This record gives sequence, structure tokens and C-alpha cells, in this order.
Amino acid sequence: MADQRTAPPTVYDVAAAAGVSIATVSRVLRTPDAVREGTRDRVQAAIRTLGYVPSGNARALAGKRTGVVGLLLPGFDVVPDERPDLVTDGGVRVVDDRRHVTQPFSSNLYFDEVLRGAETEAWQRGLALMVAAGRGSSRDVIVNDVAGRVDGLAVLAQTVPDDLLEHVARRVPVVVLADDRRSHGFDSVSVDNAAGMRTLASHVIGQLGIRSLAYVAGPIDSPDDMERSAGFRAALADHGVPASAVRVVHGDFGRVRARELAGALLADVVPRAVVCSNDQSALGVLDAAAARGLRVPEDLVVTGFDGIDAGRFSSPRLTTVHQPMGALGRAAVLAIVDRLERREGPPRAVRLPVEVLLRESCPPTL
Repeated sequence: MADQRTAPPTVYDVAAAAGVSIATVSRVLRTPDAVREGTRDRVQAAIRTLGYVPSGNARALAGKRTGVVGLLLPGFDVVPDERPDLVTDGGVRVVDDRRHVTQPFSSNLYFDEVLRGAETEAWQRGLALMVAAGRGSSRDVIVNDVAGRVDGLAVLAQTVPDDLLEHVARRVPVVVLADDRRSHGFDSVSVDNAAGMRTLASHVIGQLGIRSLAYVAGPIDSPDDMERSAGFRAALADHGVPASAVRVVHGDFGRVRARELAGALLADVVPRAVVCSNDQSALGVLDAAAARGLRVPEDLVVTGFDGIDAGRFSSPRLTTVHQPMGALGRAAVLAIVDRLERREGPPRAVRLPVEVLLRESCPPTL
């Protein structure tokens, strides 16, 4: 029997059916808000009637662009499930989960917000977003593969070595998130970490009058943590508190590790306040405090940084420095689009503001 299938509809068919130019069809597909409503409705009706699906390959050949932007975030190893389990006759596990409190994916919450913002901005600009993880031995392969499929790439600071970024930047625009990398030749989007931490720590020290402090820092190679730690030290200096009087421990920005560190910290001389470099660490401190029967904030003041949703629902609710994580993702996509339109010129940097949110774990007054 002869194959009766017809060729799939093309952009030319859509333009003819709607009575518009090919350029107008392209604008409806990429930036529909830029097209008058009546024209947009005709084009969209033609697309539905014909069953037209845009071809990424065709767009790439025609415009020398893919219509895709990339977002590279750190990969996270899966923590093995070591919980004892009981298997019923039906093969469904029954797990005693009362003591299992580890959260292997908890550190993803910050990236979830960044991703959501990037996805929203890409969609509104008629672009697709490709997301990849770049940690491990296959990182170079992953980065090169993604760079070959996108018009521009946003990368979280310290996820990819500078030499690999420089290699990629010869092909597509690169934007670094969470660090000002203009000195390395890259566009960047970051937040005012130092000012945020300095303001929050000043509230703890100056407004609440607390001098017995501990600080839970993040990874020593994290640009975010470097800036936040600098802001914390500045607040100490502002109020005449010697840095040597503060016990500092380094975590990994994760809740599980922070809980372990805080358990040891609180088993010694309990400080009056624990200032943390991010919210996940602060939530780990709250876990450890609860395990020791410490009341927050009556016995122990705890603060974080980021403003993730989990801090709004913790008990007590977490005082934090809120950074616009969604706006960070959106700004990264905007920076790529801007660089695609203006390829020449020096590296550009966007720095977004932060705000201190006082909640029950560290209230305005004690």
C-alpha cells in the first residue's frame, strides 16, 4: 500500500494561511507579546489548524541561533538509602522512618528558585532552557556538549574551572552567577552578599547586644561564602568584637553537615547566637538545637542567608537575608540575550539587592 502521508507543514504554510509574512510568524513564536492581538490570533489559529511544530534545526540554520540558552548547575550525588526496611508479602516496603532525618537533596532548594526564574525569563522571550549538571569526571564533556547546543550559557560560580569557561566563551556568551567575574572576562550576575550579612550580623550584635557568637561558614572556595564571611567580619569590627572570640566552623551549605557541626558546637560552651552563611546550614543548627532541648531564640539565636521557602515554615521561622533567587535566574538569561545582541564591549556585571527578614529565630528584640 502506498504511503499516503504528506510532508509536515512549514512556516511558509503558516504564513500563507494567516496572510502574514514569515517574519511575523517568527515573532509570534518567539515574542508573542510584541505582535498585535488580532495578527497573533490569526497566526496561532493557523498553527493549530495545520498542526505546525517549529523546527529547532531549521531555526538554527536560518538564523544561526538555536533559540536555546543553557543553565549549568552543580550535580549532587545521591546519598545511599541506608534505612532498614521491612518488605510485605506484596513486595511494598514498609520503612521505620522515625529516626531518618537526612535530606540528601535539601541543598537543591536554592537552585530550584534560580532555575524557576531562568525558565520564566526564557519562556517569556520565546527561548528554550537547557539545564545540565556539571560536577564529576564527566564535567568537561557535559559542558562542551551543552555549549554546542545553546546560544549562551549561564554557569554557577566555581562549578566550572576558568580555563574551561574561557574555552566555551570562544563559542558562545558565558554568564557567571553568584560572583563578579569581570576581571576574568565574563559577564556576571550576583547579589550584595557582604552588605546583607553585615546588616544582619549588626542587628544581632548591635541591636540585640549579643557578644557570644559562632559562625557556620560554607565551603572555603565559595565566592558567596567569601563575601558573606567578609560582611560578618565587618560587623564584628563595627561593634568592637574581636574575630578571635568567634568560633567558626566550615560546612558545605547542606543541612545534614550543618546539623553534625552544630551538634559538636552546642555540646561545648553554647554560644548565645549562631550566624550561618546560608539557610540550609541554619536549618541544620535548628535541628541540633531541638535535639539538645535548647529553645530558639530564648536560649539560642539562629540566623541564615538566602530566603528559601523552608525557612518560612521552620519552627521557629528562620531569620534570614533574602536574596532574589528567581531574579538571579532571570537576570542571567537577560544577560545572555543582551550579550547576543551586543557582542562587543567590556564584561558587564549586574548586582541585585538583598533584604533582611527578621522572624522568630532572631526577632527585632529579645
